Amino acid sequence: MSRQAYSVEMPQMWQSPVVIASPHSGSNYLKTFVSQSVLDAKRLRSSEDAFVDQLFAVAPEFGMPMLTAQMPRAFVDLNRSSGELDPALIEGVRRRGQNPRVASGLGVIPRVVSNGRSIYRGKISMAEAQARIDQYWTPYHAALQQLLDASHARFGETILVDCHSMPHEAVEGVSPKRALRPEIVLGDRFGAAADGWIVDEIEAAFAEAGFRVARNAPFAGAYITQTYGRPARRQHAIQVEIDRSLYMDETDITPNAQFATVKAQLTRALSRVATLGSDRKPMAAE
Repeated sequence: MSRQAYSVEMPQMWQSPVVIASPHSGSNYLKTFVSQSVLDAKRLRSSEDAFVDQLFAVAPEFGMPMLTAQMPRAFVDLNRSSGELDPALIEGVRRRGQNPRVASGLGVIPRVVSNGRSIYRGKISMAEAQARIDQYWTPYHAALQQLLDASHARFGETILVDCHSMPHEAVEGVSPKRALRPEIVLGDRFGAAADGWIVDEIEAAFAEAGFRVARNAPFAGAYITQTYGRPARRQHAIQVEIDRSLYMDETDITPNAQFATVKAQLTRALSRVATLGSDRKPMAAE
């Protein structure tokens, strides 16, 4: 089942401590899932980080492993704790305190997609929710930790670059009206998830590739960045959010005319990101 949960593309020569991951670009919409939803397939895709895996697919050519989720975010959200269960969706879950993500319907098994549109007619069973976690969430995170551990063992440190996309409207209120809005937002939990010099280097890489870059607003990083960012252990995590309108039609969920250009820009950025820790000795991937 884990092969359905994720894919890993290893470089021919593992030359960088950087690990690239895309947890929200999965697009394997099971027929059983679509049939139990009140939404059509296109609306179910509205919270998907569509094509992010394609945009970053060149990473292994620069010596970096790439981990990609196969299942869609609307089915199971890999950027949430497995304990973020929604009592409004899952039968038998007790309300425990106030978790704003769960309350808004965006727990580990989402109740809504973009713009708060409900996915289901009613509730789902705890057994179904747990099966999704066991079959997809757990294998993905096990694979991610295994890659980070292997990278740390090879290079003495590891850097997770967790790749996402954001709706264009998410950055509309970030800058003053006359200021140019960011096209990429880096999230490092306000310095808690990665050493500052690493974030500086990643910001410079995207800026030199032609992107306007901001940090931690409106996205500072969620479960993955918080969980895997351990600078004291030389394990760093940075979330990358890309404005979807740069490369896709957000309504039709199709690549736009600038897709190839944006991918080329990202390739330039990745070529520099890969050099982080480049003084480490390259080793052949197993």
